[in-house]
Amino acid sequence: MDRPDTRRSVGDIYLGKVEAVLPGIQAAFVDIGTEKSAFLHASDLVEPEEDELDEEDDAGDAGGDDASGDSEPAQGAAPRVENGGQGGKGSGEGRRGKFPPIQDVVKRGQTLLVQVSKEPIGSKGPRVTAQISIPGRFLVYMPSASRVGVSRKIEARDERARLRQMVSNILPENSGGVIVRTVGEELTEDHFKRELDSLLKLWKKIKKKSTFVRAPAVVQRETSLTRGIIRDLFSAKVDHLAVDSKELHHEILAYLDQVGPDLKERVELYAGDPPLFDKYEVEAEIRNLFNRRVDLPTGGYVVIEQTEALVSIDVNTGRYTGKKDPEKTILRTNVEAAREIARQLRLRDIGGIIVCDFIDMETRANRDKVLQELRQHLARDRARTRAFAVSDLGLIEMTRQRVRPSLMQSMTEACPTCTGTGRVFLPETVVGRLERSLKRAAVENKDPRMTVRLHPEVALYLMEEEPNFLKNLEKQTGIDLEVRDDPMMKLDEFKLMSQPAGRDVTEHYLVA
Repeated sequence: MDRPDTRRSVGDIYLGKVEAVLPGIQAAFVDIGTEKSAFLHASDLVEPEEDELDEEDDAGDAGGDDASGDSEPAQGAAPRVENGGQGGKGSGEGRRGKFPPIQDVVKRGQTLLVQVSKEPIGSKGPRVTAQISIPGRFLVYMPSASRVGVSRKIEARDERARLRQMVSNILPENSGGVIVRTVGEELTEDHFKRELDSLLKLWKKIKKKSTFVRAPAVVQRETSLTRGIIRDLFSAKVDHLAVDSKELHHEILAYLDQVGPDLKERVELYAGDPPLFDKYEVEAEIRNLFNRRVDLPTGGYVVIEQTEALVSIDVNTGRYTGKKDPEKTILRTNVEAAREIARQLRLRDIGGIIVCDFIDMETRANRDKVLQELRQHLARDRARTRAFAVSDLGLIEMTRQRVRPSLMQSMTEACPTCTGTGRVFLPETVVGRLERSLKRAAVENKDPRMTVRLHPEVALYLMEEEPNFLKNLEKQTGIDLEVRDDPMMKLDEFKLMSQPAGRDVTEHYLVA
């Protein structure tokens, strides 16, 4: 998703100015010209050691993001603290051991070249890293690294070795490190040479510009969403690309002229009926992304709840009861749920800590099957994910890399009626609060006549369920009361208007 008024910032490179260094949380705040200062953790300053990129963890595609390929440092490029942020949850130690104290490396007032690795989320500002990475179509160039890595999604050992050797041969000495991306599989040296030359030139231009601008300033913007999608996702494995905008169609073809002319014939300018999103049922999928409940093919369902601390996912058999063996019924529902959970996390772009409550299974083998199914489908995700073993409570805890707010956060806002809880008070609860407020007013004895304004549903409840309520309350309080229904009121709101002046005295008497 992209909007002109809220452009994506992951991958943007800034010359920032250090505003504060906080040894207590091993972090610094850097002014990069955004509304809130950027958060820089000590782990994002550490230079990678020679032996840090191992076979198992030597690379990932630069894109930590599903579509745009917004550049995140490769997974081996530097120790990372996943939960670091302005809340100060970063630990003092990275995945690969200790890093130098931040106060020894960074000083207040110092200028630094940094790259946005995480967009502002909630009350937190952006997160930045000093480990710059510049993604191309086939390679990711990292000026501060020193090794050649290969995307872990290229699994063939011979091909990995061939690519590593080929790129090592064309990489100038002491010029940084490179990662071969998944789409680079089976390419020739010429492809890599052309792109590497282009990336080295771009880095030279970035360094030069950083000496002329005054911090805080943007030095390099990440490419547009459209170009990012083409760069990172559109390869020979994609049969067809449909676009319904002439402007975007032209932009895509112009970009493919540079990076993959042979793919141009797969691009179609769609101009038919119905609209493109309706034809491929994308619109219906988008609507479903905001539902708490997601139905499974055989009748079970999952419920997804996003909270401040974590995302909880509950699995239920629903109307699917199987035939005879309850354990088989449960296993089938859980396996279906594992597939759907992995898909929903990608589609909704949910990140952070996720806890999945699958239906309890008796055998260890079945629990392992469900975990394996979940991990297998999570492997398709371009964001880093990690699923842990089933806990003693039967829960699967996992994490997913959070680069930007989820769709729920970026496309919705808290309901003004329930203030984000998803719940409102029942009519009887509202009436109880009203009663206590009027008794408080009776003690002060300043407003002998009042009009009570209520939502129509609460007024109807009073008439039908508690018809003597007002009469009894008038006797108890000595206040002359009149009730009016007001469709403009919130469902669980009431107002007390002092008469004859019509002054709103609700706040004065409202029960806390």
